[in-house]
Amino acid sequence: MSNNLFYIFPSENFVDLGLYQCGWEQCDPAHLFGPAARNHYLFHYVISGTGTLYAENSRKESVEYHIKSGQGFMIFPHQVCTYIADGTLPWEYTWLEFDGLRVKEAIETTGLSIDSPVLRPRYKDIAQEMNKEMMYIAQNSQASPFHIIGHLYLFLDYLTKSNTAPFSSQGSRMRDFYIKEALNFIEQNFQNDISVEDIAAFCGLNRSYFGKIFHDMVGKSPQEFLISYRMAKAGELLKLTSLSIADIGNAVGYPNQLHFSRAFKNVYGVSPRTWRYEQRGEEKK
Repeated sequence: MSNNLFYIFPSENFVDLGLYQCGWEQCDPAHLFGPAARNHYLFHYVISGTGTLYAENSRKESVEYHIKSGQGFMIFPHQVCTYIADGTLPWEYTWLEFDGLRVKEAIETTGLSIDSPVLRPRYKDIAQEMNKEMMYIAQNSQASPFHIIGHLYLFLDYLTKSNTAPFSSQGSRMRDFYIKEALNFIEQNFQNDISVEDIAAFCGLNRSYFGKIFHDMVGKSPQEFLISYRMAKAGELLKLTSLSIADIGNAVGYPNQLHFSRAFKNVYGVSPRTWRYEQRGEEKK
């Protein structure tokens, strides 16, 4: 009889990233599961031993993968799979079944796909940290849902970092991911006192590297984009509200009215007050 831990997560009220079930198992020789398909993403990390995965690819063909300790495999939603422990050296693994709005995008950054479901980590130390998070989740079923979801985010972070592929197409996906993260951060925080360093840190990137990929993808430096975004928001407020210039400046991240007016004029060529009159078709008083 194999040794195992298993539990079903009690809450599905997490939209961006949610857990469905998790566990750990030291399998018996030739222990088999499947054929079966899941509704969500199911990731196994092999702690020791070996086994074989038979997984449908995008052409609905069953492909055989031999997997050993230190590797993992992702089963994608609705992908029919069977996996079998080795008859002599059966595998010990931990697993998580999860899903959410942010998951597909994150998994794409790892290089894993329905045609390439095996994780062969480039960074063993990061993969070990990932496994620690998986085991923590499996062993702490009594923790609060928020606590568990926090560790699930750490798992996903380690998963994406463990296998950043070196080829250019993967690099392009990674850049897309980082830029989307940066734009989301700016959209949510433009009114606060944020800097390029803050945006780069949120993305987990060196400031210099972040600035380069941002300019390559967006066509502006992060600072130029942040200013343009703030001024666009300021323009909306100038045109659609009766807020004072000082209040609008403060609303878009400029508590100093002089600094706001100077930044606005650099973008639009006129002061905020003049721009407001021009947009409303009024004479400046």
